[in-house]
Amino acid sequence: MSLEFEHLVGDYDGCLGAALAAGQGYLRASSHAVLLGRVGSAIDEVPATRCPDKRWFQRSYGRCVTDEPEDLLVGDGLFYLTEQRKLFLDCTAGHYQMTWGYAHPELTALLLDGIERGIVWDNHSNIPSAPVKRLTEKLVALANPGRDFGELQDDPESLNTVLAGVATGTVACAAAMKMMLLHHAGEGDPVFIVLDGNYHGTDVLAQRLRGMWPEIFCNVTIVPVQPNDPEELRATFAQHDGNIAGFWAEPVMMNREAILIEPEYLHLARELCDETGALMAIDEIQTAFWFPEVIYCARIGLRPDFVVLGKGMTAGFHPLAALVYRGKLDVLEQYDAISTNGNAALAALIALGCIELIERNASEIEAVGSAWHAALAAIAEEFGDRLVEARGIGHMSGLKFRDRDDCLSFHRRAVERGLWLRAHAYHEGHSTILTKFALPMDERTVEWSAEAMRGLLRDG
Repeated sequence: MSLEFEHLVGDYDGCLGAALAAGQGYLRASSHAVLLGRVGSAIDEVPATRCPDKRWFQRSYGRCVTDEPEDLLVGDGLFYLTEQRKLFLDCTAGHYQMTWGYAHPELTALLLDGIERGIVWDNHSNIPSAPVKRLTEKLVALANPGRDFGELQDDPESLNTVLAGVATGTVACAAAMKMMLLHHAGEGDPVFIVLDGNYHGTDVLAQRLRGMWPEIFCNVTIVPVQPNDPEELRATFAQHDGNIAGFWAEPVMMNREAILIEPEYLHLARELCDETGALMAIDEIQTAFWFPEVIYCARIGLRPDFVVLGKGMTAGFHPLAALVYRGKLDVLEQYDAISTNGNAALAALIALGCIELIERNASEIEAVGSAWHAALAAIAEEFGDRLVEARGIGHMSGLKFRDRDDCLSFHRRAVERGLWLRAHAYHEGHSTILTKFALPMDERTVEWSAEAMRGLLRDG
């Protein structure tokens, strides 16, 4: 018996095939302008279908939700249809990782071509296939713009080494933390200086960096500092001089209301790390693959000891992460930091395609990202009685509200309107809506989305 979709997933009362066909057909056959005009509407051209509920899910993800949830049915580009046939504009690229939106035709074709050519799905990290090796080479080039490859190979101070056998950013971050601990030579407990509100994965040590599990760590000191406060940073480095294992930062703190870390602040941190012998890690799980330079550190001329990459690298196809670091720090043994499914050759092929698309469309990415942030800045100024400012940079931008309840109300009404965006309002003082549009966003979408937000603010 051959594997059959309906047998494995269910026929959803016989409607799923028709719904998928009509949904994909409708999305792909409709113009961008038509889709924007129908965002938030039920698309009657798509047949109704009944889908499984979430009775086996954990509570935080909607356990036992049976009353027609708006879960995803099909997606194409920046748009998706729910199981209830409602059309959404996805303002957050899936979950911050669908770099090129849903079902990108060139990436889909590349995937099928790779399968036809015999590229395997995954294999042991000891025997990496061509796409994985080519990807490591490309990442080194991106981390060292303008540098000669021959020069890089023999320079232990350069970012010339890649840990490629990891599937998630959590594991890549954990690898950098382990290297920092091994590198630490101070007499006291190793100190990690982190930005308050950081998010470097779900590993226990990574969670400790953001304040969790204090009762089980007795010999590692975590010192949070406020982002963009250079005087506090200087004082903290001076206080712990000699025992600092590492400094961690995300260039855009999506877990703290899209705060953009000023380049001058990051360069100061680099200087302080050099003065104290500490190592610097820049977590680009969010920022990399969303800018023309691909790696944000290259954009601002920063040379950390570690660059953590993940999320958008494979445009949502398969989890894949990487750690790019200085050759002199290559001290871990083979199985000290690895994911069983982290050497995925097909995912690496898609990552190469994602990077190629970014480089090919660099000028458009820069222009549209700048236009989107400028649009939010104009909205913040127009509604200054309710909004503090626009946050972030480029496609990764948000609006900080003065009042938390106002922020939550705006978020609820935005989702009802068909704008799938996020709200950061679950920590004290947080009141920001977040966007991270996929890179196919164009100026028409910028204008439409900005006007839709203005309408929600006027009506609210």
